[in-house]
Amino acid sequence: MKKLILGTAILALSAGLAWADTVRMGTEGAYPPYNFINDAGEVDGFEREVGDELCACAGLTCEWVKNDWDSIIPNLVSGNYDTIIAGMSITAERDEVIDFTQNYVPPSASAYVATSEGVDLKGGVIAAQTATIQAGFVAESGATLVEFATPEETIAAVRNGEADAVLADKDYLAPLVEESAGALMFVGPDVPLGGGVGMGLRESDTELRDKFDAAITSMKADGSLNKLLVKWFGEDTATY
Repeated sequence: MKKLILGTAILALSAGLAWADTVRMGTEGAYPPYNFINDAGEVDGFEREVGDELCACAGLTCEWVKNDWDSIIPNLVSGNYDTIIAGMSITAERDEVIDFTQNYVPPSASAYVATSEGVDLKGGVIAAQTATIQAGFVAESGATLVEFATPEETIAAVRNGEADAVLADKDYLAPLVEESAGALMFVGPDVPLGGGVGMGLRESDTELRDKFDAAITSMKADGSLNKLLVKWFGEDTATY
């Protein structure tokens, strides 16, 4: 799940508006199968289903708000919405700025995808989405990092030869590899990053966090969360 590399400027942002019975759920809308915009122009995907169910369990009304990835934490902190539910992995760095629920997706691997075998993953040109921990990992690996604003652009860079490979969440890459009919392939070992995906909230919203934590616990206990994980990510996905 995507992992934001936080700038120090974010630390200066103050807490935003308080939540009420209607909770604004911030998501990217561009990271299938976690979240995407369907043909009707609505937020869809795994996190739409999970989020709606969590709100129902917590006795809350959800409103969905789309926000670009690179500003998703600042706009939470400034009060443009009340939660982040956008394939965001729980990291210590993020936890300095926002709070997290427990994870609703178990930790999973990142992976490299290229158009051919034999890519130099340590010395080549590797694409990653801007402000993700995958980008940070590539930058520290010795490879040349090229960053793009959207995940679609990272794939395009590999297809057109601008990058030798892309590093991203394996759950995101797997359907693209399958649909490519051999034009894209996994290369090299998986890269374990992050501690599972959780909901992000302002640090002041402890009551709201506790409500969602209780709802996630309930969905884990009754098996409904596992059913949605398998529905959207396949039978081989990690479950609770």
